[in-house]
Amino acid sequence: MVRFITLLFSTLFLLAIVGVAAALGVFWHYGQGLPDYRQLAHYEPPETTRVYAGDGRLIAEYAAEKRSFVPFNAIPPLVIDAFLAAEDKNFYHHSGIDPEGIIRAAIIDLKNRGMGNERRPMGASTITQQVAKNFLLTNEPSLSRKIKEAILAMRMSKAFTKQHILELYLNEIYLGQGNYGVAAAALNYFDKSLDELTVAEAAFLGALPKAPNNYNPSRAATAQAALDRRNWVIGRMAEDGYITAAQAREATTAPLLIRTRSDATAAVGGDYFAEDIRREIVSEYGEAALYKGGLSVRSTMDPRLQRIAYDTLRAGLEAYDRRHGWRGPWGHLDPGPGWALRLAALPARPGVAPWQSAVVLSLSAASAEIGLANGATGRIPMTELRWARQPLPEQRVAAMPRHPSEVLAPGDLIFVQAVTQSEDGKEKYGPETYGLRQVPKVEGALVAIDPHTGRVLAMQGGFSYARSQFNRVTQAERQPGSSFKPFVYMAALDSGYTPSSLVLDEPIELDQGPGLPKWRPVNDHKDFLGPATLRVGLEKSRNLMTVRLAASLGMAKIASYAERFGIVDKLPLEYSMVLGACDTTPLRLTSAYAEIVNGGKKLTPTLIDRIQDRTGKTIYRHDQRPCEGCENTFYTNQDMPEVPDTRQQLVDPMTAYQMVHILEGVVQRGTGRIISVLKRPLAGKTGTSNESKDTWFVGFSPNLAVGVFVGFDEPATLGEHEFGATAAAPIFRDFMKEALDGKPPIPFRVPPDIRLVRVDARTGRPTDSADPQAIYEAFKPGTVPTGGEAVNDFDANGGALGFGPPQGAPAAPPAAGAAAPGQPAPQQPALPQAGGIY
Repeated sequence: MVRFITLLFSTLFLLAIVGVAAALGVFWHYGQGLPDYRQLAHYEPPETTRVYAGDGRLIAEYAAEKRSFVPFNAIPPLVIDAFLAAEDKNFYHHSGIDPEGIIRAAIIDLKNRGMGNERRPMGASTITQQVAKNFLLTNEPSLSRKIKEAILAMRMSKAFTKQHILELYLNEIYLGQGNYGVAAAALNYFDKSLDELTVAEAAFLGALPKAPNNYNPSRAATAQAALDRRNWVIGRMAEDGYITAAQAREATTAPLLIRTRSDATAAVGGDYFAEDIRREIVSEYGEAALYKGGLSVRSTMDPRLQRIAYDTLRAGLEAYDRRHGWRGPWGHLDPGPGWALRLAALPARPGVAPWQSAVVLSLSAASAEIGLANGATGRIPMTELRWARQPLPEQRVAAMPRHPSEVLAPGDLIFVQAVTQSEDGKEKYGPETYGLRQVPKVEGALVAIDPHTGRVLAMQGGFSYARSQFNRVTQAERQPGSSFKPFVYMAALDSGYTPSSLVLDEPIELDQGPGLPKWRPVNDHKDFLGPATLRVGLEKSRNLMTVRLAASLGMAKIASYAERFGIVDKLPLEYSMVLGACDTTPLRLTSAYAEIVNGGKKLTPTLIDRIQDRTGKTIYRHDQRPCEGCENTFYTNQDMPEVPDTRQQLVDPMTAYQMVHILEGVVQRGTGRIISVLKRPLAGKTGTSNESKDTWFVGFSPNLAVGVFVGFDEPATLGEHEFGATAAAPIFRDFMKEALDGKPPIPFRVPPDIRLVRVDARTGRPTDSADPQAIYEAFKPGTVPTGGEAVNDFDANGGALGFGPPQGAPAAPPAAGAAAPGQPAPQQPALPQAGGIY
């Protein structure tokens, strides 16, 4: 018996030695050539780049993997406990592999096999093993991979702290729906940060690593499995002492509600803005930095102004489109039984929200009966169909329809929007009343800039980003028409002219070069004013006066102004350019106007204030001014830092103000009169290219420069009676009305040396306050006309700046050859006599 026991122990000892040797051999064999786990000591995972509005609101995210890295000490214990309870209860007590867990899993697997259960074998991987697999190995389901995983896990446990391993795990683990790491999952499942999660929500995240696609609560097929798995984790948390029994009962009864993050970009209409930022970052830093670098981008967008830009541009394009008729339904559908199912099955149409698709069911003498995709019905009254004229060539306007059958037919697929009253407000509608809508064919752009910093506050590059990603603010190069003229007139003001200088408004012809015919420009209405002031020439947008100025000044000087203000890189030295025949973008032209109102200072338009890398280090800042003392952390009664103004001076500030003052007159008496209803200090200029293919209004308040463009993407006439004043200016007016709502009127800033003199608005001659045409004109020192008295009685509403002067019918122009009395010779340069130039 003793011999048997001795033999048994010897055999067992020998087997143990062989087993250990075999195990060591296996570990040696599979431990050769394993990935270097030490690289995980410095973990920099791909992170999401986030773009924020100027007020800190998130507007866009870009990522190959949706992830936000969170250091271990910032992860709430509740979240850590949920994952430990679900994945590795002995995490803090084992050395990378859990023998107890392996034995438990083996017993359960044997039991399942004995009962004929074909379930997938229960895993026994620890969190450390999962880190080894996720970072260093593949998902290959093999014994060799499991052995390598165990070897790496034991090595990592010796090399890293438990906290570092958990940090790696909780930031890398895939948690379904494109979310990597607990921070991204919390945001995208519950719209919460980690410290806001409830017990039930933390438990749901802890339930996901096992099979995230099988526990998707948004799908009916997996919703119950998700709830069961969450409740199981809650039970484990209570069993392991992480939460109390009462907390567990409360969490188990809580519904599993997914609150996905709102689309903030769509909420403010900022798709064009975000896309331009994306392109800029890719161009400057590369795609890897954008999609993996975890950049934090603070944009210049003002969400309130952006929403106004989105709404007003769309409304203005719709208004133009409705003036030019109804192009018909976008499709047809059988209006017979089952129409609701057929309508609901149609694919969504991009760029039409908040409109709804509808089918015309029947027509009566007074309305059209329609059906919606949800099965509801409604009506379109004839008052909502009167705009739907038959379209005519060249955007001409046909007669107004008198019966719904002239517009619609049963089976037509259309877009509608619920309405409560007619557009003129005269007719109130009952419930289930809709207006007919049409996606405009015309396009446009609106951009708003801070004229003192160049920060782009709002940018809407078209009617709908979903329909067209082409950004007309930055990418469309179109002819500015008369909105170019202020830069011609500024060149004149810098060359000795005053706003009261007279220029002849009569026919002119100019040489275009050898072998070319004479160029004979005309005014828009084919009329002539004779001698008229520079102010009148710009307020009334007189082409012939502008060409005469160009002939006097020379195209080289005008080109230098256009290039200096950034309208174009190189202006062709052709006289047609002074009437806006060059090509530029709305952003460049609006920036140039911003440089007028800011006193002639150079600015660089930007969509980005600051970019920080994943560590918080600032790698880009738009404001590059030096600032000694700005880095001080504490205030200790020292003087406030003085930030120097390093902007380049493009033009004499007095010249810039004279132009601001004249452009106020454009709004008060000229082609921009439609904007004067706002009763605010506003200035700007209309622009219309040949055949009305491009229409503009670009203008400003003292602190906001705004440009509006309207035109077809494939240049074509907007119609015989469409101009900058009818197509673009109403959009500018509506934007400014909302943007400046609640803000006090601020007069334009006047340079200290400017002299303001009462003159007749038509002739520029000094006059007294009894003159109904009296305005204040701005003169530089030494150029005040004889008989004029400088004043400084600025009223609170900006009266001294030309805001709100009495308006009357313009009188006949002065006789040909008349000159302003007392006009000094230096203010009126000698003009060429050829061609009848005055």
